[in-house]
Amino acid sequence: MLPWKRLLRPLTALLLTAVVAVVPAATAHAAAPSSGWNDYSCKPSATHPRPVVLVHGTFANSTDNWLAFAPYLVDRGYCVFSLDYGQLPGVPLFNALGPIDKSAEQLQVFVDKVLAATVAAKADLVGHSQGGLMPRYYLKFLGGAAKVNTFVGIAPDNHGTTLDGLTNLLPYFPGAEDLLSAATPALADQIVGSAFLTKLNAGGDTVPGVHYTVIATKYDEVVTPYRSQFLTGSDVHNVLLQDLCPVDLSEHAAIGLLDRIAFHEAANALDPAHATPTNCASVFS
Repeated sequence: MLPWKRLLRPLTALLLTAVVAVVPAATAHAAAPSSGWNDYSCKPSATHPRPVVLVHGTFANSTDNWLAFAPYLVDRGYCVFSLDYGQLPGVPLFNALGPIDKSAEQLQVFVDKVLAATVAAKADLVGHSQGGLMPRYYLKFLGGAAKVNTFVGIAPDNHGTTLDGLTNLLPYFPGAEDLLSAATPALADQIVGSAFLTKLNAGGDTVPGVHYTVIATKYDEVVTPYRSQFLTGSDVHNVLLQDLCPVDLSEHAAIGLLDRIAFHEAANALDPAHATPTNCASVFS
């Protein structure tokens, strides 16, 4: 691959940061309302006794990140809910940009709301990208471990990202890191070695009582190196998508937005008692 092509993807990610900083405040929120989920009259069944809370990724929102996966779970009898978090003042559409510890507080409030509505003792969480990282703060520091049974992270940046090494260039541009932290705190929090990640991962990746699953793809161009997504702990199931289906070419966005092989493996994690093998044929399940 030519050098400029290798730089194109991480440069695009940084370009999006700049775009978000100047999005006109007058732009209307255009996300379509969710269909089939966020139904607060839904009561979990004996088969699926816990509601599932979906946590979107950076630049996404509670609808667009889950247009495929939320109906996938609803069709299988789950009560499914999704939240918006990490909003910045004057920035519509693009969420998950505020400080990640503050976003975790929003998740805390939302989970309590879902548990109260469904009269369930615990919830399950599934997150994509930052949504597979942020809940770990809730579990570790905000009492979430007592309210969550299973946490599935799809392409999470659990130990940060180098953006194919591009973040290593930040020190050579005076003021760039400060600008990134001020304009989009969540992006700064997700860089390898950030103060947020140092605090989060100190003393171990996981907390007792929660079942963790991480689903990653080796073609991830946003969370690099991809193995930095994996967790270490006594109750962790780390999965590489290509070990399940070698011809699956999904990258960072596709694995969370439309990959039914990843969806099948996530569903197995939510209901291990009825799990079935995940393979290339899972696209038809």
